Parts: sequence; structure tokens; C-alpha cells
Amino acid sequence: MPQNPTTIVDELGIALANLADAATGAVTPTLRLGVTGLSRAGKTIFITALVHSLLTGGRMPGFSPLAEGRFIGARLAEYPDATVPRFAYEQHLAALTSANPVWPEGTRRISQLRLVLKFQSKRWFGSMRGPSIINLDIVDYPGEWLLDLPLLGLSYAQWSAEALDRADRLGSGKEAGPFIDLLKEIDPLGEAREPDAERLAAAFTEYLRRSREHGALSSLPPGRFLLPGDMEGSPALTFAPLPPQRQAVRSGSLYALLEGRFEAYKDQIVRPFFREHFARLDRQIVLVDTLRALNAGPAAVADLEAALTGVLACFRQGETNPLLRPFVRRIDRILFAATKADHVHHTSHDRLEAILNRLVASASKRARFAGAETKSVAMAAIRATREGTIVEAGETLPTLIGTPVKGETLAGTSYDGRTEIALFPGDLPEQPDRLFQEGQSAALNFLRFTPPQRLERNAEGDVIFPYIRLDRALDYLIGDWLA
Repeated sequence: MPQNPTTIVDELGIALANLADAATGAVTPTLRLGVTGLSRAGKTIFITALVHSLLTGGRMPGFSPLAEGRFIGARLAEYPDATVPRFAYEQHLAALTSANPVWPEGTRRISQLRLVLKFQSKRWFGSMRGPSIINLDIVDYPGEWLLDLPLLGLSYAQWSAEALDRADRLGSGKEAGPFIDLLKEIDPLGEAREPDAERLAAAFTEYLRRSREHGALSSLPPGRFLLPGDMEGSPALTFAPLPPQRQAVRSGSLYALLEGRFEAYKDQIVRPFFREHFARLDRQIVLVDTLRALNAGPAAVADLEAALTGVLACFRQGETNPLLRPFVRRIDRILFAATKADHVHHTSHDRLEAILNRLVASASKRARFAGAETKSVAMAAIRATREGTIVEAGETLPTLIGTPVKGETLAGTSYDGRTEIALFPGDLPEQPDRLFQEGQSAALNFLRFTPPQRLERNAEGDVIFPYIRLDRALDYLIGDWLA
């Protein structure tokens, strides 16, 4: 796909928006951090834990400004764009710290939050002026929307060919079968009829839902089909892929109708999101539910790799000339984070990072060529388990201790959401390439766990969330801005 899917009009709009940002940030520098990832990767939990740690000065020995005693504190501030919903930090924190803690609801729309960070610079010219301040703007958006970015570089015919090829590979299963059967009944060159468009869109959407829920697939654009919000039922979301046509396509045909709606979807939904939010980021963290894909098998792993590569091709990445920063912003650091590291023993954390590195190898290479830094980390923003051991058949096995979410099942046992268990999760392979080979899979006992029930508190009474490598992730993303 094209490296730059934007038009001249897009670039002008992006430049003007960046100029406005520069004007408002003339006194206080602003770092815009994008938090993204595919469905169920833990974006909401990551942001809540990150914000809470900064506000309370949590235990983060890997976050250099805090470890060096230079981090003074943080406070929440009003976000300058009143038209963008605010990230519901307080509600999410309440869900995690209640008497019966639950995981907060996942991201369903774009939201933003501003933190003002105060620190003492370690540079001699900075320290002479006293404490320094920066704004940290966190931009959160649904992972499903992220999958739409590659559409900007595709025509309707190209997208249809890719989507149908993917559906054909699943045609023998229950996910794609009904949609493929319906396609056989439809004449793409026949008269455009709204009921046909609605039937096709409904069958295609159901196929996407089933693919996501049962196959752990990630290449599922259009993303708004899965999270339509207030656009549900609108013409811009009423289309589906159609087979290629050898004959000329007349204007009143079903094919022409759906092609027009596909282009409208890109121009009226995807492109504004890219221009107004995505293209104005300085740093990016991409959260990846690697374990879920591993648990689903090699096909899901390969699909996740393809999705990440396609999406990251749309990032505006590379170093930005300081003189051009008022007009051009580029992502100069990308952190790939394999979430839910607390679902495997710590002896597998480095292996999980190695698997993630293999998944994003192509995307990382492209980013580094453009001048951006990349890094991978296995992480749990809030740790839901602790570690122990069990003895089985005379062998000592490392275990995870935690409370499975109500309804989770394993080996015929269904859990009630209250009973704590010790689980041997299995080991990840030392060689990541094995997981990309046909017939190979990770032998994992994968369960979802409830949030930690008993939390420590600091001297001020604030809860302290246990985590895995959150401090390292934070240091990589913003540490140099607080140097």
C-alpha cells in the first residue's frame, strides 16, 4: 500500500492543526502520546494505571525521573479541545478499587486526557531555571478504528479482493459461511436495491464479529462495523465486499452503490480521524494481546502479524526537524507492548518479548528506516496474579495464583469469580519461529483473572497497583522529555 495515504488537503489540515498546537504550547511544551492496540489488548487499564502512578508518585524504579528524585508531581488539567470526550479516569479507577473490583469497560470511542508534569531537569541550563513543566496529552481510541487506516491506500476493488480472499480461507467454518452463501445469491451488476445492501452489510458484520470472537483474528476492517456508535445503520456503514467484475460497472448497479459507500466511509470517517488525531502524535504505544493469538493457533498469529504490519505502515514516523515542528509532527518512538504478561510465569516474559519482536519485525524495520526508534516489552499494567509453585507427580511446577473471572472454564471446570486457584500456565517456546509454522501452537492454559483483590496503600492512602514493567514502558515513552 502507499506509504502516505493522505491527500494535499489532508496535509494542509494537519499542518494547520499542528500550528495551532504549537501556538497553544508556546509556553508549556506538549507531548502527545497515542495509546492504541487491537481489541482486548488492555488500553483502558494501561492508561488508568499510568495516570494513577504519575498522580500518586507510585513505586516505579524503572522510571528514571522518579528514581533519580527529579519528578516533583503531576496533576490533571482541562483538555484544550472541548469537542473530544474526556478519558473517564476517575470512573475506571473506582471500578478497579471497589470492594468487588472489576475490569473497566474497554475503549469504544476516542478520548483524551491531559496531565501536567512537573520535574527538575538534570541539564545544567534547565536546572538553573528551577522546576520545568510539560503537558502530557494521552490520546486513546478503539483498536477497531486502528484497523481502518490501511483502507486509505486501497480502492474498493483492492479491499474487496483482500476481504473475500480472507473470507474464502474461512469459508468452511461458521464465521464466513453465511456471508459467502449470500454473495452467491446477489448479482453485483444488477439494479441497486437497498434491501440487498443491508442484507450484505449485516451478513458481513456478523462474519467480522464471529471472526473476532471465535477466531481471534485481527484484520477486521472496517472497524466501525464492529463499534459503530451513533453511526449504526447509516449508509456509510452499509456496504460489503463484492467479487471483481469483468464487465463495465454501470452507475445504477449494486456494485457502484457499495463502491460509493466504501469511498464515503474513507472520506467521511477514516480520513478525518487520521487527520485530526492520529497524524498529530509524537509518541506511540501499540498494545498487543499476543497471548490470545497464541492460544488461538498459528492462523491467528499470522493474521495478527499481517494486521500489525499493515496498520503501522500508516504511522507518520521518523525524526522531526525542530524548525519544522510547528507544522510537521512525526512519531519518533514506538513501543510495542505484549500485554497480560501476568498470565505467564516470569520465566516466560523474555520469550513473550521475543515472540512480539517476531510479530512486529517488518513494521519495526520500516520504522527504523524512517528514523523512528522502536522497542518491545512484555508488560502487565495491573498485575492480576502472583507466582507460586505446586508439586505434581514429584515435579515442582511454577504456577500463577489468582481468581479466574466468573464463567471462565478450563478442562471442564467452570469458575465462579470468587475462588482463587493455582494454575500451571505452560511455557512459551524458546524459538518464536515455531509459532509461525503450520501445525505448531503454544501449549498454554489461558484464563482471564479478576483484578487484584487486596491492594497496598501508600502513606497518603492511595492504592498501589502491582504491575510488570510498566515503569520501563513509561520511561521509554516520556523519560527523555523529563531529562
